[in-house]
Amino acid sequence: MKSIYSATQDELLELTLSLGEKKFRLTQLNEWLFKRFAYSWEDMNNIPAAYRAALAERYYSLKETLEIIEVAKDPATKTKKLLSRLHDGELIETVIIPSKTRNTICISSQAGCACGCVFCASGMNGWTRNLELGEIFGQVILAARELGEKPDNIVFMGVGEPFNNYDNAIGAAKLLNSGPPVGLGIGARKITISTCGIVPGIKRFAEEGFQFELSVSLHAPNNMLRDQIMPINKRWKIDELMATCREYEEKTNRIITFEYTLVDGVNNTRKHADELIARLRGLKCKVNLIPLSPVPEYPGKTPSEQNCEQFGAYLLSHGINTTLRRSKGKSVNGACGQLRRQAAPKE
Repeated sequence: MKSIYSATQDELLELTLSLGEKKFRLTQLNEWLFKRFAYSWEDMNNIPAAYRAALAERYYSLKETLEIIEVAKDPATKTKKLLSRLHDGELIETVIIPSKTRNTICISSQAGCACGCVFCASGMNGWTRNLELGEIFGQVILAARELGEKPDNIVFMGVGEPFNNYDNAIGAAKLLNSGPPVGLGIGARKITISTCGIVPGIKRFAEEGFQFELSVSLHAPNNMLRDQIMPINKRWKIDELMATCREYEEKTNRIITFEYTLVDGVNNTRKHADELIARLRGLKCKVNLIPLSPVPEYPGKTPSEQNCEQFGAYLLSHGINTTLRRSKGKSVNGACGQLRRQAAPKE
């Protein structure tokens, strides 16, 4: 079995007609799935019981795909983190990040992560499996149920590496972008795919001409440091990664966002800033600075607010478009993988 959100329209139409139902039943089903954010088959009260039973024999409902077992809330920022159990018992996280003008949803693409960035809780319990398309897409439906409306922005920055689950991650992004009547109709430029630096994935992404945004987790300006904190750098060195990013920019004429987590005494000095400026000079990009969200397993510390601001100001003074992310999720273990990491031993 698979999630109902992994089913194609052709599959569902064939099933609908084989049961002797009219095409309009599929229209009703799609309305429940993509407009009314139905959680279970029982919610779909205008669809015949026999039709629902036939669907239930073949597909997981949203409830069976992603059963919410914990909702962590931050009353100050209204950030919510949803911890969900998949049909096989695996746990994944989805984060709702509100602001005055938009709601952003951060979604996971894998159960665990194999990339092993030292400050990230996502991979500390290892990697189990890829999420299927419906498990990725369904997280946004869960979030929409919490919000009472579809979100504005989607970021693939939760647990897992999207380019290590390329087809399902991009398939989910396409479904988010599609619609109506199928999909959510979220603008392509409101959907961001984040990678830790999977060079073949970036190359493929560039070739396919998507309008989705690309974010690259850089976190260090040189090979020695990046080898230490991001093991993926031992496979694709920073020179190859940056060359690929420049190829991407030339092919697509799109801006790349580079994520850079600031760790006190590790990558936040003036020397590191100068190296980063040299790496990015002439590239159409922006840098998103992220003060470290500490995890018990990593001894690194969060820099002072003054240091973070000075680092960002220095980049800006050298022509690098830079923003400093203000944490909205500390009180809900909002950094990637933290809630899943905490829950895993209990589960």
